[in-house]
Amino acid sequence: MALRPDEFYDHALAAADDERRLPLARMTGWDISPFEPEGLRIAPLRPPVVPEPPRHGEDPAQCRACRERDAGIWFNDRWRLTRVTGVGVPLVLMLHPREHYDMADLPDGLAAELGVLSAHVVRHVQALPHIARAHVYRIGDGGAHLHIWFFARPEGQTQLYGSWMPVWDDLLPEYPADVADAEAAVVADALVSSAGGRRTPGGGAPHDRPGAAVS
Repeated sequence: MALRPDEFYDHALAAADDERRLPLARMTGWDISPFEPEGLRIAPLRPPVVPEPPRHGEDPAQCRACRERDAGIWFNDRWRLTRVTGVGVPLVLMLHPREHYDMADLPDGLAAELGVLSAHVVRHVQALPHIARAHVYRIGDGGAHLHIWFFARPEGQTQLYGSWMPVWDDLLPEYPADVADAEAAVVADALVSSAGGRRTPGGGAPHDRPGAAVS
């Protein structure tokens, strides 16, 4: 059985200093880290909050993703793809079910479609010029409506490898919106060709970047 919240906190504090600061992670020593270890310190580990505060959209009536079920750059009857604005990497896309589901309650048929669509989106993003890789993330702590992130890593920027990429994205200046719009349209057209559905003329309303890099 997993540790209770208080047990987990006590276990973590055993490795912390008297200010509840844990040692620097091994990741900060990687050559892809955006931070130099010297002078960097960890925020104090806060006690657990139980019960946890509700995520946005726990009540479908208040869910932004449900209100925007017709906004995006590509659609079929069950899914939509949006472009996230205000990002630093060349392209960030988000795939949402049009009905209110999270990952754990996604019906098997939609789960199978999610796998196929994700593979198609990755394929089309990686086919763009000067894009080396498409990173795929599902977090889910910020919103109860399932949303899958696709980050395009720019070719040659090897510091943006791996798990630090969302942090680098938050540090970089905003990528030119007109270029990202054009690239998103290419991906949407390719998705229509490979998986059906339809593209919104003009690209549809963009999805604003949340306050957190990945939620």
